[in-house]
Amino acid sequence: MAEPAIGLVVHSSEGVTYRFDPGALGLELLPTGGPGGNARREALREPADLARWAAACRLRPDRDGLAVSPEDVATARYLRDALWRIAVARVHGEPFPAPDLVVLNEAAAWRPPALRLTVDGGRSWRTPVTGTQVLAAVARDAVELFSGPYGGRVRECSAHDCRLVFVDTSRPGRRRWCAMEHCGNRHKVRAHRSRREAHEA
Repeated sequence: MAEPAIGLVVHSSEGVTYRFDPGALGLELLPTGGPGGNARREALREPADLARWAAACRLRPDRDGLAVSPEDVATARYLRDALWRIAVARVHGEPFPAPDLVVLNEAAAWRPPALRLTVDGGRSWRTPVTGTQVLAAVARDAVELFSGPYGGRVRECSAHDCRLVFVDTSRPGRRRWCAMEHCGNRHKVRAHRSRREAHEA
């Protein structure tokens, strides 16, 4: 059986749909909205929205086994906004904001979902998986990311109008785009057009 594709389906401001893999669970919550200009992307408005996101993230819990409350939605937005500020601080080589570290570290202390072994040798999550447990897993992964060997590879997409954040897990460490099929392709098209116009001139 084929493994499900890793990454989230993202909709750009131009209405283009593409797959974005931020490289770590701790960054997968960010494309759902966030502080400042990211608020225009807000996708977490009710429990069904958070359940939909959780079922699509790399944890892959069974959506029927998710138990998400309105309080979980508010908590997810609060944690996500803190993660945005922490990630941007890391991208720009700045100290992590202390209040946001409190939010992240408190969430990382919650009980994560429990794994169980299935009869066929696979694994699944013990249900129900609560919204709080999903957020605990996100927070723990973020702590591992920012304190681990890939902490220095957290990047912002190079497109001037994007700014999605990802961790560059490629061997050469030269990833520039949130997704080659979107921002990378737009850059290639612009560069080609610019070269053609310069040649014609």
